[in-house]
Amino acid sequence: MDKQVQLAMAKWPNVPHCYGWLGLDARGVWRMRDQRAQELGLPGSKITNVTLRGFIDRNYLADEQGCYFFQNGPQRVYVELQATPYIAHSDPALGWVLQTGVVVNSCDLVWMTAEGKLILESAQYLAQIDDRDMAYALSQLYLHGHSADDEQILDWLDNPTDGLTFQMGDKSKLVKPGNLALLARSHPFVASPARQNLPASD
Repeated sequence: MDKQVQLAMAKWPNVPHCYGWLGLDARGVWRMRDQRAQELGLPGSKITNVTLRGFIDRNYLADEQGCYFFQNGPQRVYVELQATPYIAHSDPALGWVLQTGVVVNSCDLVWMTAEGKLILESAQYLAQIDDRDMAYALSQLYLHGHSADDEQILDWLDNPTDGLTFQMGDKSKLVKPGNLALLARSHPFVASPARQNLPASD
């Protein structure tokens, strides 16, 4: 968290929380959700300002309930999540990188949803892979040690068994079937923080 944010929180400790105005889409893009976007359930407009995006990235946190927020100075701005709290994309030089710029060197487990989406899980993060990187990600799937083709992956989705792994650098990670609803409970996160489910401001 930025030092200036910590100082602002100490100076103005009772600023009300903000809900609904900030979103994170399934491609790791921060979105500003005005009143119209909120009323119509739209993702909102992309935040393109590099400085603002960096500020959000550095001050992106979660509370005890798994509600993710951006600490904007003294105000806590809760985030509407289109997918997981983090989105991973492939970087040719760095490997897998979260939308916050954190490089992912390893994970504990990889999940594949019924729709074929891949989600990386560790104690620190839960990150769905950006769909624009799925062609590369699928090429990193192996079944019983051999590169898995499309037909084998589809067969596995119909009848998940042990033996499917995801190659992450020099590490091979087990792939298991899962879905966002189950993961939201096992690796707690709240996709749409509701005011009544959140602690009151101090």
